[in-house]
Amino acid sequence: MKNVISTNLGYPRIGEHREWKKALEHFWSGKMEKETFLLQMQEFRLDHLKKQLDQGIDLIPVGDFSMYDHVLDTAMMFGLVPERFEYKGGKVPLETYFDIARGNRSAVASEMTKWFNTNYHYIVPELNQRNPAFVENRPLHFYQEAKQKLGINGKPVILGPVTFVKLAKGYDQQELKDMVELFTPLYAQMLGELEAAGVEWVQIDEPILCTTLSAEEIHLLKETYETLTKAAPKIKMILQTYFDHLDYFEEITSLPVHGIGLDFVHDDGQNLKALNTFGFPQDKMLAAGVIDGRNVWRANIEERITLIEKIAAAAKCEQLMIQPASSLLHVPITVNNETELTPTLKNALSFADEKLQEVALLSKGVKEGKAAIEKDIKASKAAIETLNGSPERNNTKVQLATANLEAMNAERQAPFESRSKLQESAFQLPILPTTTIGSFPQTQEIRKQRLKWRKKELTTEQYEDFIKAEIKKWIEIQEKLGLDVFVHGEFERTDMVEYFGEKLGGFQFTKFGWVQSYGSRCVKPPLIFGDVAFLAPMTLKESVYAQSLTSKPVKGMLTGPITILNWSFVRDDLSRFTVANQIALALREEINILEKNGIQMIQVDEPALREGLPLKKEKWDNYLNAAVHAFKLSVSTVKNETQIHTHMCYSDFEEIMDAINALDADVISIETSRSHGELIQSFEDTTYEKGIGLGVYDIHSKRVPTIEEMSTNISRALKVLDPKRFWINPDCGLKTRGTEETIEALKIMIEAAKETRETVGYPVKETNAFVNAKE
Repeated sequence: MKNVISTNLGYPRIGEHREWKKALEHFWSGKMEKETFLLQMQEFRLDHLKKQLDQGIDLIPVGDFSMYDHVLDTAMMFGLVPERFEYKGGKVPLETYFDIARGNRSAVASEMTKWFNTNYHYIVPELNQRNPAFVENRPLHFYQEAKQKLGINGKPVILGPVTFVKLAKGYDQQELKDMVELFTPLYAQMLGELEAAGVEWVQIDEPILCTTLSAEEIHLLKETYETLTKAAPKIKMILQTYFDHLDYFEEITSLPVHGIGLDFVHDDGQNLKALNTFGFPQDKMLAAGVIDGRNVWRANIEERITLIEKIAAAAKCEQLMIQPASSLLHVPITVNNETELTPTLKNALSFADEKLQEVALLSKGVKEGKAAIEKDIKASKAAIETLNGSPERNNTKVQLATANLEAMNAERQAPFESRSKLQESAFQLPILPTTTIGSFPQTQEIRKQRLKWRKKELTTEQYEDFIKAEIKKWIEIQEKLGLDVFVHGEFERTDMVEYFGEKLGGFQFTKFGWVQSYGSRCVKPPLIFGDVAFLAPMTLKESVYAQSLTSKPVKGMLTGPITILNWSFVRDDLSRFTVANQIALALREEINILEKNGIQMIQVDEPALREGLPLKKEKWDNYLNAAVHAFKLSVSTVKNETQIHTHMCYSDFEEIMDAINALDADVISIETSRSHGELIQSFEDTTYEKGIGLGVYDIHSKRVPTIEEMSTNISRALKVLDPKRFWINPDCGLKTRGTEETIEALKIMIEAAKETRETVGYPVKETNAFVNAKE
């Protein structure tokens, strides 16, 4: 097939060495002038475009770059600034843009939540005001910049109107049609201006089409795109989908657009099946996503060529595009910088730049035949086979244990009601106990000492003494503040997944494998490349030391199996839940060791449980059942008196409350303040009888809330939750916050708890049976 071109859907923003992140944080801290900052951002954009040009990509995306988040960018094009930020109209100022994302002294930040089932967070648009206006054509600006500076006739990338409105808040579901129709003329204006500027191709992302939609919503989509194509008839509009398959295949592929982009990696084979069943409009272009844009493993080029041949035979379309299955935003930049990996592992990896090479290679193979890329086909196959034959992927002990899961108990010894009475007697906590989620500020000094240790400028003993001093300092701070349940602070940990991956078998870490999580926050997901095995205690030393410093209970802190799974790059030769159960069995050993050494509260965090939900609701039950089982498998061996906590954050939980309850954790803490308390409404219809803490202030904002704000959040929760079961805590860990603001916010939180205790009608117990038991 000769009529083939290569393209891409989006490129990572952060830079090979996180230059983007550093520029952002320098600007926010006042160390960089605005003009210098904007020039650096432009340099980054152009560098990313040139790299794609050099990789041989025919049609390069423009406008996928962002200074924070692409959903927020879309909202700013329409002047969607919440009233609390005192926007006066016109192009949204850069300072206001960042205030919406991060908050300021007088206004709380907008809600942040997960982008579909990824670990990327977007800023949720607020449509309450319903007065959008087209105030800035960002795609046009980026298109002209690429053309003028680099001679690239790029493909503007736009978040589609239906997805944008579906991801927003501030309207009722029955108003969806009205809201989409409110924005459609603004999109039409945008496209008209792009057409007038000579734009040939436009990529309009509608990933919402791979979720479970109604026939009415598909009809709305049809009406919307009929309007948009009339507004810019000369533009070749690609309706791009990703992360799963289309349910309404015939209806969507018949839309009046020039091309359809389909995911042939995460679709479970359903998009190809639909092509074979229904065919494809011969007057349209098919953009075939055949390279995994979300994982880091090298593609088997021969298998991908075979897949493309099947797609082309079924589609019989006028033109085929070869591309990644999604934006490459979700993977690191390049494998070339990873000089410390073994050749076996490095040769089996593919990051963003390597994936672009694979796209170009596949395009060449389709146009010129397999013989033209025979050497590359053999190389990819050999690299994958070598990794599959490695000892790390053939751990007999782990494989035997996971094959014998049915014989292992995954239930606690007694039901919650019985356990709670024993725990109440053991800990003697006051009503509305206060605690934190786990981490305390990772100061510059902590990062400096860790780097010196990694460079061997500090001995392990010196570094551990430093960590112990930090733990001691924060135990004393917690004592002075008057918290009821302490944490050790996690000063020894860089990242809540990375830390455990470094101590478990089957994991490996990169040096520059960073990806964006939210804003300037980047994470370096571990590579789960082999069988996951427990090697030695991972959290025992710090937990036991912290507990020795206080008579208050100190929580042991672990990351749960599903979060480790979802926040890692997981091997693709096993099912994901086989890997999850391997992780659960390793954590089970760690939890048993903690309990045997006197740690009687253990928190197993699962902030990523919901984000792993499949886009299709019919797949939810299988996922949730497997996720719940893995969590319970990790904690089920503890005594009834041992209190199991878990934590979840920044997602919509209303639809999975049954699964949350099924975890059977004694206490769960959930984000609620950044969503402005909306989660509380779900408890009006759902009874939750276990311990629960709905975070009373947003830790992702630099702003310290008032006691009135925290008290209001507590009071709202107590209208629907039993005070006897309610805990008071921040939304999330305090790792990213400064020391002074952390202490000040916790002071206010504790004061709000004390004031509320006086109103709930329960006596506050001053004795501490936990102390007596330990003494």
